[in-house]
Amino acid sequence: MLLKDKVVLITGAGHGIGRALAEQFHAAGAKGIAVADVDAKAAEEVAARIEGLALATDVSKESAIQRAVQATERRFGAIDLLCSNAGLAFSDAPGWAATSQTNAQWDYLWKVNVMAHVWGARAVLPGMIERRQGYLLNTVSAAGLLNQIGDAAYSTTKHAALGFAESLAITHGDQGIKVSVLCPQAVATRMFTSAEHAAAAEAASADGVLSPEEVAEVTLRGLEEEAFLILPHPRVSEYMQRKATDYDRWLGGMRRFRSRLFADDSNQGTEPR
Repeated sequence: MLLKDKVVLITGAGHGIGRALAEQFHAAGAKGIAVADVDAKAAEEVAARIEGLALATDVSKESAIQRAVQATERRFGAIDLLCSNAGLAFSDAPGWAATSQTNAQWDYLWKVNVMAHVWGARAVLPGMIERRQGYLLNTVSAAGLLNQIGDAAYSTTKHAALGFAESLAITHGDQGIKVSVLCPQAVATRMFTSAEHAAAAEAASADGVLSPEEVAEVTLRGLEEEAFLILPHPRVSEYMQRKATDYDRWLGGMRRFRSRLFADDSNQGTEPR
């Protein structure tokens, strides 16, 4: 897909990767870009810079996503590309067990990291199928392909998001629907820099920290190539192959990596032993 003259809706576009995508797509000649974010002020600031449409949108609610789709189509016309980018993470702190996060946290992560993709697709698919063309870009993270040390709920929901994207591609690919998943490791966003996510950020940054702008540039190329997997950190492909080739060895390596990360309990809280 070439972005010139296309209509795009991006969730989570007030900050980080979503903001950079909006600015990159505008530079590439998109006809109209809807900037959706729960942070209404941030959405307005980004939209003002790119002559877009600001939409205060809480993606944990299906009705809010439906309203964002409808508002985008009223302003610009049919949506060519839906970027389901909004995402959320907590961490396994303070207990650092895989079961540490509360039921409320799991429920909220499930809505934002999984169901928002489902609800977005549900809102735009009928029109796309009727037109025999459309594109869904879902921000999944390398955690959906591998795992995120220090955040079991994030890892689990991102795996589920990947599975849903695969189903979209399998079910609707022959109806003209293109699907890509954006799977970076560490990116210099608010999620990465917060103290709450220090352990997860250190794990993800093993292969370097990219700027949101660098991720957006790679994403634009991936969309032009219509690649399912968009990997801003190329080594993720290598790690995927290792995981598939010898799962037990990969798990052992991840355990050793985790032990090194949590060697200094002063930074990460009390580590169960």
